[in-house]
Amino acid sequence: MTVTTHAPTTVASGLPELTAGRLLDSWRLDPYALVVILVLGGLYAWGVVRLARRGQRWPVARSVAFAGLGLGAVAVATMSGLAVYDHELFWPAAVQNIVLDLIAPLGLALGDPLSLALKVLPAERRAARWLRARLSGRLLRFLTFPLVSTVLVLSSELAIYFTPYFPTALRHGPLHELMYLQLLVVGSLFVLPMLTREELLPSWCSHPVRALLVLLDGLVDAVPGIVVMTSGTLIAGGWYASQHRPWDPSLQQDQMIGGGLMLTLAELVGLPFMIAVFAEWVRDERRRTRALDARLDRELAVAAPAAPTGPVAPAAPAVAQPEVTRPWWETDQGEVGERFRRGR
Repeated sequence: MTVTTHAPTTVASGLPELTAGRLLDSWRLDPYALVVILVLGGLYAWGVVRLARRGQRWPVARSVAFAGLGLGAVAVATMSGLAVYDHELFWPAAVQNIVLDLIAPLGLALGDPLSLALKVLPAERRAARWLRARLSGRLLRFLTFPLVSTVLVLSSELAIYFTPYFPTALRHGPLHELMYLQLLVVGSLFVLPMLTREELLPSWCSHPVRALLVLLDGLVDAVPGIVVMTSGTLIAGGWYASQHRPWDPSLQQDQMIGGGLMLTLAELVGLPFMIAVFAEWVRDERRRTRALDARLDRELAVAAPAAPTGPVAPAAPAVAQPEVTRPWWETDQGEVGERFRRGR
């Protein structure tokens, strides 16, 4: 394994030809990204441990998704061979950005850190009140509104590639790190509200609507890759021309490869995202069914006549009785009545 410790501002001169093996075993330390990973991972682990001490179990699958897919994707994007070669070739930088914009937010959202935080913090504590106030604040509600967040993701990607933002970030390490953070945060604004059990979206945004929005977002996510791949203008062409090596693809080929990989990854992420939305839909329906069944059981227990405890009198001859009013659960036309009639 090749480990480099150069700062992000260092020009990628002197690097050997990029091969599949070097892409896998070349790593560099990014202290800023490492701090973000340690802070997020530490807070999440603290929350899981706190719940365990109370006797509450947090799903292992959510922890694995948060740490493995979410934080793991951040580490791969900022410290793997993609980060080592992102100053020499465009396509590693393009993959890097898609990983931070789409894959890492999906992993973090599958971990549902918001629900974990609200479970850990007692309702009466100041931190919990502050968090609930932020989640219900107008600014966050606006930024996470489905159409707004979709536009933010698209405009963020296009602004990076078709303004001086990206070539400037290649020259200045702190701005490059800020670009990483921007991609991660903007991507999370759309994904996190879709998958969390907390109500961050408007009431009309039911699970079927969310599935439709995810489908629409998948189409929108393909736009940057298509535009990059077909653009006649070289992105950061001056920078990459100065870094070009004899074994590198031409600048046009490099950009086409980058755009194609962006498009491929964006479409591949759409499928697990859709599956996650449907899985949450099924879990929500099961919770609603259990709550409805429990309510029906309570209603029937209250309305059922008490069993006789004394001697049973001989049965009297059958006499026509006037029609009586039937219990409400037998005549109810809603879901409760339908469930009762099916159970008879």
